[in-house]
Amino acid sequence: MRTPAQDMRTAAPAATEAPPSRLGRGTLLLMSVATGLAVAGNYFAQPLLDVIGHDLHLSTGTAALVVTVAQTGYGLGLLLLVPLGDLLERRRLAVTLCALTAAFLTVTASAPNGTLLLVGTALTGLTSVAAQVVMPFAATLSAPAERGRTVGTVMTGLLLGILLARTAAGLLAELGGWRTVYWVNAVLMLAMAVLLRLRLPALHTTAGLRYPALLRSTLALFGQEPVLRWRAALGALTFAGFSVLWTAAAFLLSGPAYGWQESTIGLLGLVGAAGSLAASTAGRLADRGLAHRVTGVCAALLLASWGLLAAGGSGDGWSLAALLAGVIVLDLAVQGVHVSNQNLIYGVRPEARNRLNSAYMTSYFTGGAVGSALTSAVWGAGGWEGVCTLGAGMAGAAVAVWAADWFRRRTPRA
Repeated sequence: MRTPAQDMRTAAPAATEAPPSRLGRGTLLLMSVATGLAVAGNYFAQPLLDVIGHDLHLSTGTAALVVTVAQTGYGLGLLLLVPLGDLLERRRLAVTLCALTAAFLTVTASAPNGTLLLVGTALTGLTSVAAQVVMPFAATLSAPAERGRTVGTVMTGLLLGILLARTAAGLLAELGGWRTVYWVNAVLMLAMAVLLRLRLPALHTTAGLRYPALLRSTLALFGQEPVLRWRAALGALTFAGFSVLWTAAAFLLSGPAYGWQESTIGLLGLVGAAGSLAASTAGRLADRGLAHRVTGVCAALLLASWGLLAAGGSGDGWSLAALLAGVIVLDLAVQGVHVSNQNLIYGVRPEARNRLNSAYMTSYFTGGAVGSALTSAVWGAGGWEGVCTLGAGMAGAAVAVWAADWFRRRTPRA
């Protein structure tokens, strides 16, 4: 019986990927926008949990499950669909996933009850991994010396999609109800499918594997690549902390301490969007060989951000300033770690770039789903203080993982 490692060694010479070429600015911008719109549908619910719960008669715990289900669906898509980029023609795969995302957004938008809401949310999460097909596509088309900058640019679009989704959701909910934002995003995703089909080049990498073997080889990468293991752990911990903040923020800001409306809560995404600037900067520093140091600095900032956030729970003027500062620092730190991780992982095996991305991003969003689920439980038991303790613990674990990896890489071996 052949092992996944043997399959991969056999498959590597069969790769027919075209040599990298420079990306035009227009095409790179389109790919960046497409990734942002693709993932945005997974985050519209976060500032709307309270209003969705009232409209569909859901408990607070059930409403919070909308976020968890979206991230779980996204995680399954990362594991089951993203590796297909090493098997199928990439443009066709990206276009198909965008079109399906548009279709599933309409299911969520028209859901008459909590069950269909969760089904539509899960399916949207599953196919919105188009963003993670486009990401390595852009890295492949870019020149090697510019890969970090390219990844940083596309990541900026993805992160703005995640963060501004909350702002758009709040504003559109005020204008036409919580369903409006899902209808609008469905139309935009259909437009993205058409534009990607027209602007992207056809690119086919043949891994020389059947689908089951492709999935086995994806999982086998964890055992074969130390860089992937360490970076996946860092990614999972940092995105878990990100999810802790943004899941709990809606409950804090709509509660008695602040009493904000949905549109005002959504504006917090504009503050967090400032942190997305770190993606482009981290990409440029990674191109200079500083990815490991960037990760360490950002992990430390992540831990510090929870001190600011903890001071932001009372709702007075100083508390609001601390909360906003904490949001900016946390988002900056998470994005810096993430872009550094991807830059290092994409350089491991170019012929398996989609599978590497699948393995890493599955870990990343599994961490996010765990963070959201834990937040729902911790909020009920410990409120904002308990949530901040949870987030700080995850950040401390990320610092410990980075330090262990740093010393491991510098330990002489026989």
